[in-house]
Amino acid sequence: MGSSYNYYRMFGCFNRKFKIRETEPPPDVRDAFFRYTGKGIQMNADQLLRYLVEVQGEEGCTIKDAEQIIQHVASRRHHLIRRLNHSLELDDFFFYLFQDDLNGAIKSQVHHDMTAPLQHYFIYTGHNSYLTGNQLSSDCSEIPIVKALERGVRGIELDLWPSSGKDNIHVLHGRTLTTPVPLLKCLKAIRDHAFVKSPYPVIITLEDHLTPDLQAKVAEMVIQIFGEMLYYPQSECLEEFPSPEGLKNRIILSTKPPKEYLESKNQRDTSPVGKDSFREDLLKKEKSEIGAEDHDTDERSDSDQDDEDGDTSNDQQSSQPGAPKYKSLIAVHAGKAKHGLKRALREENNKVSRLSLSEQEVVRAAENYGTDLVRFTQKNILRVYPKGTRVTSSNFKPMTGWMHGAQMVAFNMQGYGKSLWMMHGMFRSNGSCGYVKKPQFLMDIGPHNEVFDPKVKLPVKKTLQVRVYMGDGWRLDFSHTHFDAYSPPDFYTKLYLVGVPADTRKKKTRILEDDWCPVWDEEFNFPLTVPELALLRIEVREYDMSEKDDFGGQTCLPVSELRTGIRSVPLYDKKGHKMKSVRLLMRFQFL
Repeated sequence: MGSSYNYYRMFGCFNRKFKIRETEPPPDVRDAFFRYTGKGIQMNADQLLRYLVEVQGEEGCTIKDAEQIIQHVASRRHHLIRRLNHSLELDDFFFYLFQDDLNGAIKSQVHHDMTAPLQHYFIYTGHNSYLTGNQLSSDCSEIPIVKALERGVRGIELDLWPSSGKDNIHVLHGRTLTTPVPLLKCLKAIRDHAFVKSPYPVIITLEDHLTPDLQAKVAEMVIQIFGEMLYYPQSECLEEFPSPEGLKNRIILSTKPPKEYLESKNQRDTSPVGKDSFREDLLKKEKSEIGAEDHDTDERSDSDQDDEDGDTSNDQQSSQPGAPKYKSLIAVHAGKAKHGLKRALREENNKVSRLSLSEQEVVRAAENYGTDLVRFTQKNILRVYPKGTRVTSSNFKPMTGWMHGAQMVAFNMQGYGKSLWMMHGMFRSNGSCGYVKKPQFLMDIGPHNEVFDPKVKLPVKKTLQVRVYMGDGWRLDFSHTHFDAYSPPDFYTKLYLVGVPADTRKKKTRILEDDWCPVWDEEFNFPLTVPELALLRIEVREYDMSEKDDFGGQTCLPVSELRTGIRSVPLYDKKGHKMKSVRLLMRFQFL
């Protein structure tokens, strides 16, 4: 069979011809195949099983599993033709290693203990989940909610405002130009899609700006729409949170109980939109962005721009009949640090609750009260939300929150960027079910009542060794001139270790010129002091001498979930959608 070529037009007058090199197994793959076949040309199920156990570290693997892999490869490569010898040749073995559904880098099943209380888990959480784009003028819709739930997000935020006629409830970002969507639409979307991706509970956080009669209407809506799916406690306030296992296929409401609104110091108009309020709000956001890093917010639990759990100016709520019914449906009570953050974090309370802090407040709290944050999250839930000036729906670095035990690090899921890729990576853990068991050290209390201190530098616990063998699939997913009009692409791979400050590092391979199927075969070591929180972010770029390097795909993997051995690593586009064909072949080992 003849060779394949790509042709590139040069200067509009002649063609350059580049041969497309066939993908071949790297030396480590060839060596493994011949070592386990005894230098034979076929690998049977017994030999494959030995390889899976000894090289890939799959101790629970059985001969039946090995036989099924052989059958999968036979059906995919040989078009369902029955192979009498039930074995793999070298090319079949190489093909198998590149299949991410058969040989993925992380476990695809739920495997964490799901019977601990909710505060023991990081929870996949969205911010302003109804927005289709930016925070100021995009449309509000149930569609982003559906997309988030289908990705596995378990925390959905809805901002509730009275309609213009004051007789119904709209969901929108208040005091902006965002167009509203009826609450009924959002609730029905949640009901219909809540458990498509994961059976574990969905927590709806409400930013409530309603009068008592409309709160009563919300109560009627959620009871009617969710029915038995809705979980609410028999007592007024929980003394301990239930477990994700105990709340399977249930929906939970979280907001401030109505009485909390009466104690709010900031009285606000309940009208959600207006030109004057829009201008004032935008001005506040701009001023805040300029001075955010210098302004001391240690004595507040909410930012100037946003009261994330809602606020109202109706002083007559407690005497009106709607509030008690609404209040009884709130399973996770949200509160404010009315007497200062330090006191709120240290205050002993028999009841469990949720506290919301902005990204800046968490950074400052981590600096000043780091161990208090950790101790607070051992019993309660901490939610961290983006600062109000992130009007383009960008996101912040989530690791500070996770290092201090924050369960609900809330992100704008409709955007994209490196921070969101890290969020995607964290929640690929535990079968992408939306709940990741926090490392035990974040929940432990020592003999002298001490807790984990993120500021203390620890000794190296283990070293992650990563070998980047090769990549393939770009020629199938992109036109031959996508990266360069005059020649094949010049790919390189960047590796970022994201974790506690002592573990953070970045490495990159050499640039391979004019190659659609680059074989780097390079090895890198990452010493880890806290491997339980580490993420490995991987990005492929295409070198461009005159402009910014082109994007070739990315992924992010939780280090604690990595399967050792030679693995297939699929790449994703900028928005986090899996590319159809693009994959890397890599090896992971812990030293």
